[in-house]
Amino acid sequence: MRRKLQLVKGREPQWALVYGMRIFATDSITGVEAAKVSLADGGSGRITMHLIQGTRAQIRRQLLQSVEAFFELLDEEPSPM
Repeated sequence: MRRKLQLVKGREPQWALVYGMRIFATDSITGVEAAKVSLADGGSGRITMHLIQGTRAQIRRQLLQSVEAFFELLDEEPSPM
């Protein structure tokens, strides 16, 4: 019989990363608006949308750099939990 190990002390907090992606022709975009997230406590949160333009290779490179920078900044912040 398999037993699932549970670590109680020192357990890391769980998070949810909300994101979305879609690629458009550059000249077809007229604006980008903030997204809204509904929270369990009845409140809401806003998500800043970002626009990256260029070739697919340029977009991919910039996106990967942006994701890396996001987690570097997140690691510098104190945990809200």
